[in-house]
Amino acid sequence: MSPKVRLLVVDDDPLVRSALALMLGGQPDVEVVGEAADGRAALRLVDELDPTVVLMDIRMPRMSGLEATRALHERPDPPHVIVLTTFDADEHVVGALAAGADGFLLKDTPPAQILEAIRAVADGDPMLSPSVTRTLIARIRDDSEDDRGESARLRLSVLTGREQEVALAVGRGLTNAEIARTLHLSVPTVKAHVSRLFDKLQVTNRVQIAICVHDAGLV
Repeated sequence: MSPKVRLLVVDDDPLVRSALALMLGGQPDVEVVGEAADGRAALRLVDELDPTVVLMDIRMPRMSGLEATRALHERPDPPHVIVLTTFDADEHVVGALAAGADGFLLKDTPPAQILEAIRAVADGDPMLSPSVTRTLIARIRDDSEDDRGESARLRLSVLTGREQEVALAVGRGLTNAEIARTLHLSVPTVKAHVSRLFDKLQVTNRVQIAICVHDAGLV
């Protein structure tokens, strides 16, 4: 049996913290090991409690979730971080992902999907809600869409047929497990393909793969 996911909940609203802890801690494979009201407290509790996943609010006093995520990512063996926000157009979305966040969800995400995201990132599978992915793509695109499209198609042309299929699936927002089922592959094989996509497309996360696929007009 796999060990429980050790979860740290970070939010400056005590009601939100309590609700998340109550909802998520009742699962047989998730253990809520602590709660923090700001980024500074989160960093301290990560040292003390060694969580697997940190559910991190962005907007908090003293130290924001963005700052805390960046500080955690600079550590040698950081926990996985899922960033929570109220609005999918939050101006810190791109910054949080650049800081090392493994997932990004809206606070009104259904509980079942939050749990799915926690389990996914604990297993090394980044998770972004589809609305957040669409927002990121819209925010990152500049005015030179024709040039971007040509560049994206050129980058994708170096991929093998199977790698292109995986890239398209990532562009649609599928998780590794969903890609495996769709393409009749094992999850480790999908992870290997995604790692090769990082190298061949010269990107650092799945959002950038999705942007490339969208810029090429394939999704």
